Amino acid sequence: MNTPYSFEHDAYAASLHERFAHLGDGDESGATVKVAGRVMLLRTQGKLAFATMRDSSGEIQLFALSAVTSEFDDFVKLHLGDWVGVEGEVVRTRRGELSVKVGFWQLLAEAKLNFGDKWAGISDHELRYRHREADLWANPESRLALTRRSELVRSMRQRLWERSFLEVETPILNAIPSGAAARPFVTHHNALDAEFFLRIAPELWLKRLVVGGFERVFEIGRLFRNEGISPRHNPEFTTLELYTAYWDFNDMMALTEELVADIARDVLGTTEVSYQGRPFSFAAPWPRRSMSDITSEKIGEEVSVHTPETRLHALLAERGISIHESWGPGRCLSELFEATCEADLWNPIFITEHPVEISPLARRHRRDPLLTERFEAFAVGRELANGFSELNDPDEQRARFEEQARLAAAGDDEAMTIDHDFIKALEWGLPPTAGLGIGIDRLAMLMADVPNIREVIAFPTLKPLRDA
Repeated sequence: MNTPYSFEHDAYAASLHERFAHLGDGDESGATVKVAGRVMLLRTQGKLAFATMRDSSGEIQLFALSAVTSEFDDFVKLHLGDWVGVEGEVVRTRRGELSVKVGFWQLLAEAKLNFGDKWAGISDHELRYRHREADLWANPESRLALTRRSELVRSMRQRLWERSFLEVETPILNAIPSGAAARPFVTHHNALDAEFFLRIAPELWLKRLVVGGFERVFEIGRLFRNEGISPRHNPEFTTLELYTAYWDFNDMMALTEELVADIARDVLGTTEVSYQGRPFSFAAPWPRRSMSDITSEKIGEEVSVHTPETRLHALLAERGISIHESWGPGRCLSELFEATCEADLWNPIFITEHPVEISPLARRHRRDPLLTERFEAFAVGRELANGFSELNDPDEQRARFEEQARLAAAGDDEAMTIDHDFIKALEWGLPPTAGLGIGIDRLAMLMADVPNIREVIAFPTLKPLRDA
């Protein structure tokens, strides 16, 4: 198949519909354009042929006539999915369809595989995710979801730049897994003959940059966690992490709700939307409830980190939750909250005052030393963001890491490793600092109105196919 090396086109479907909206039925514009895209539908009526061509912006009809169109007999033999370049006049047919009347055309690439039954779209999820390139052409809603994600990230960057944040990059290959409680992916560095880990979080690196004098930093990047796959989880995912010197968790909650609301207005034009058929609002301010208060309200009795462990164990057992011997009252309270409250949190809300036991990097709460100045933002029953006043005491951080090591020895495969370099950085002095992490994939799910995280990841993780 001999096809051209390039095709210079000067118009897109969407812009043509906007530019020539004034044409009446049967009108000719006198304007000649060059368009390119895929043939998504083709029908022939004797010496006439009509094709629907889809480009990256939308669809436009191609109107071919045997007396006008070059190589008309070959045009009507095009396959669905073939790429074509077309030059012709913009007209509106007598039936009211804006069209490009095909004069000259070229076959740019031949589609040898079908995309779906009569271009109604691909419904086979295995095919859709494994061959996303086909899904994106056959299902316009898939392209819309990824477009929304791109617009979200662009808005996020712009809004942070406007707030004087500096974008940075931190290592993906780490000598130790640190910055979060999660199982890492392990790899081997041949030249150094050493074991490395794909990063599970950039947190400790970013705080070291604050120690180095950068007051406001952020990173948008990939994280890797060796965990399960679900409608809300993918082993590699994207987050925003940012840190601000001289702030506490109250300042960071204010930034979080303002930032997300701004992004919603940029991407969707409003903060009031519908998610999966139910009204949803990104508008600030978001409610703030402590973990103990909202859990107590849900179960009908007061519970907190000060509740006797025997009572917490009984409440967990009533709900069928198995208790690990390493759990203290803080972990028990967290598990109780997760089991009773999370699923009902629809519009964005901050859950605050997490126990120290489950927050090894967060600073103790100024009013209760068993709690931390930490928040998680929840929406539609899932965690959307996490942030806190940062622990900046190197001695206490070392003790927290040592406690994590004890948990690891007791069988917790998500416990953190002691990061001696980070402790040394804290010994040089970290000013009062607050941090934030936002799951970009989950935020994109809300803005694209899709229920599965795979819809907003171009190529989600799938089980490899094995040769027969």
